[in-house]
Amino acid sequence: MSRLVRILTTLLLVSMATTTAMAQSDSASAWKTAIIVDLTTTQAAYSDSWVGGEAGSFNWVGNLNGSAEKQLQPRVNFKSTLKMSFGQTHTQDKDTKNWNKPVKSTDLIDWENVARFTFGGYVDPYAAFRVETQFLDASFDAKKRYLNPIKLTESGGIARVFYDKEDGQIMSRLGLAIRQMMDKQITDTVALSTQNVSTTDGGFESVTDVSYAFNERLKYTGKLTLYKALFYSEKDAVQGTPFENDWKAIDVNWENIINAQISKIVTVNLYLQLLYDKQVSVKGRLKETLGIGFVFNLM
Repeated sequence: MSRLVRILTTLLLVSMATTTAMAQSDSASAWKTAIIVDLTTTQAAYSDSWVGGEAGSFNWVGNLNGSAEKQLQPRVNFKSTLKMSFGQTHTQDKDTKNWNKPVKSTDLIDWENVARFTFGGYVDPYAAFRVETQFLDASFDAKKRYLNPIKLTESGGIARVFYDKEDGQIMSRLGLAIRQMMDKQITDTVALSTQNVSTTDGGFESVTDVSYAFNERLKYTGKLTLYKALFYSEKDAVQGTPFENDWKAIDVNWENIINAQISKIVTVNLYLQLLYDKQVSVKGRLKETLGIGFVFNLM
């Protein structure tokens, strides 16, 4: 509970700081905001007399992508981005025709805040804070663990904007980062008791953000994050094991979103993510989702 309180307190403080800055009328420029909410569903149903072994199904995914950027002062630029996704798959038993318990298909909360100090040089110093988690940890059905696990990343270094026009922006950052991973692990599957486990590492981080609108209907958003750890709090615990050097490998997270708006409220979304974390798997992991749904531009 104390961990959740700390996280919520941090988020509240950042939100309050952002709200205060938005209220200032004498700042250098206006807020550039965007909030897009979309809902994608697919459904299939069969009558009891249907032959062939097919079963009904229902899938839904909801996404929220938001951003807010402002030149708070002539030498301070602040940008906040938020990505949230959640979806479930419902399937019908082909023999009994009863509907099974829904299974989570998508779950993500990713909130990043970056402050750049724009002194007019070739690069800008920056400080960033990022929270990555999920709504529900469904790895063990009998025990619901909300907002678990949580990864916090605090970083600082230099940043450069290579492209900044009305149709998009390309910005890269390079600096030092400290990551804290907090996981509420199940210690007893019968008593359903849990234990808070926290690990910390630090090293170099490189982040490149790309957003580009090819036209009014076709947009691309990409994010490439590379991380090389220099120290790890559990180094001694894994020493002498076959995976004692896994934490030294470079972590890769490459996200790509292509949004094609067919009409005012109908959109096609393609999400492609490539992950590599040797501590999780020696192989790369690929996630791809493609859907047609309804989109709402709130700002």
